[in-house]
Amino acid sequence: MVATLSDDEVGKKVIDAEGKELGIVAKVENEQASVDPNPSVAEHLLAKIGVEGEDDEDYLVTESMVDRVDDDTIVLQGDI
Repeated sequence: MVATLSDDEVGKKVIDAEGKELGIVAKVENEQASVDPNPSVAEHLLAKIGVEGEDDEDYLVTESMVDRVDDDTIVLQGDI
């Protein structure tokens, strides 16, 4: 089953299958999450309150890469 990404994921941590933190979701659009690997304190706080934004360093995570979405994290599949 493929997880669905929505605006509710903005501000959540993205971790790999081994639990390593990869960044936070900065924006969700077209079923893809823009993940900021090095969020500043201000970016982290803005994302937590739902303010979306993108940086040049952000990378995309698609729904097919996601193992599961928890309350405060998105866990990526181990075979990416």
